Amino acid sequence: MGLGKTIQSICILASKHFERAERHKATGSLDTVHLPSLIICPPTLTGHWQQEIKTYATNLRPLIYTGAKAERERLLSSFTKYDAVIMSYEIARNDIDALSEIDWHYCILDEGHIIKNGKTKLTKAIKTLRAVHRLILSGTPIQNNVLELWSLFDFLMPGFLGSEKAFNDRFGKPIAASRDAKSSSKEQEAGALALEALHKQVLPFLLRRLKEDVLDDLPPKIIQDYYCELSPLQKQLYDDFSTSQAKQLVAGEVSAGGSAKGKPQHVFQALQYLRKLVNHPALVLKPDVPHHQAIMAKMEQSGGNLRDIVNAPKLGALRSVARSLPPRCLLTHRSPRQILLDCGIGTSSTATEAESSLGAVSQHRVLIFCQLKQMLDIVENDLFRAVMPSVTYMRMDGTTDVSKRHAVVQTFNADPSIDCLLLTTHVGGLGLNLTG
Repeated sequence: MGLGKTIQSICILASKHFERAERHKATGSLDTVHLPSLIICPPTLTGHWQQEIKTYATNLRPLIYTGAKAERERLLSSFTKYDAVIMSYEIARNDIDALSEIDWHYCILDEGHIIKNGKTKLTKAIKTLRAVHRLILSGTPIQNNVLELWSLFDFLMPGFLGSEKAFNDRFGKPIAASRDAKSSSKEQEAGALALEALHKQVLPFLLRRLKEDVLDDLPPKIIQDYYCELSPLQKQLYDDFSTSQAKQLVAGEVSAGGSAKGKPQHVFQALQYLRKLVNHPALVLKPDVPHHQAIMAKMEQSGGNLRDIVNAPKLGALRSVARSLPPRCLLTHRSPRQILLDCGIGTSSTATEAESSLGAVSQHRVLIFCQLKQMLDIVENDLFRAVMPSVTYMRMDGTTDVSKRHAVVQTFNADPSIDCLLLTTHVGGLGLNLTG
């Protein structure tokens, strides 16, 4: 969330490693012998951690532990030569047998809420690591229920909050019951008391920052919601779905209230279909879809094309919006093309020859997040390349090599001539410092 978790952690590592080295020089004690520290983070952030350490802690020697199994086995023997070993959660889980045999000075979990479920193989593996000190960095330590907090503290200080069952009985159940809309006054009181007791127990071990505490220099964030109607093609596909057998199956499962045997797969499939439909009809209009040939033939007769942006209002509608935006403005549910035009991006035809000769760039830059990689393909091919070829952009999704992701972020931050950065929410939603 940009509140300084990474920098503060690096400062801790730099100071503690320096102090330990100085004590070892003075005493030669085995208790002060050099120990490497372990940093576990999402794969997108490994390069970021290495770069930040090199920038702000010149006394630390970082190593990114990655690559094929043979390469990682070679690196294992060199851990003692480094101060900070950086790796992803997946690699930590895969190599946990070797990693758990090493004594670490610090073990830092970046985006540590990943171990919120104490029953997963990943969480169980991470908790076997041996370290003198343990830290968890997270902007969202609790995402669903209070029981997730127990798993985090079970890594930090095993036994501090008791067993999982005892914690759930004492805190989890009363707090959950108090938040039920039908809860009684007695349940609400019990939940409030449990929450207060939990706060007193864990708050001494939590360092929490709010944005208003550290981001005084930033202007206020402005959120504007713009809604667009479905295109005729989207409406047709939606109407077809509403009268289909799939819709009837979904309605039956919903009316059953979850009492039907098996998992409600049809519900999730229907939601996924509708989500794709409102993004772009090309995501759902496949050859196996009923009436596909008829729809395509009708479109060809009218001179249209499935890839035309008129079929996806998110790409081409809402041209009547005002052309002046504040420098920092978050817009949702609005035509990306219109947003870009409002920001002065992709309007090279209106630029003067003098501006072009000076290499002028837009004062605004845009991040475009998509949940689906296929939607990024559409934005890139059907919007940028086909309609707005003057827009300069970079892209980062799950197919981007992990070792190259940090370079993409660095390039975008440093080069103002790059107008846009395309990202999936999965890759771009964790820990990236995108300053533009």
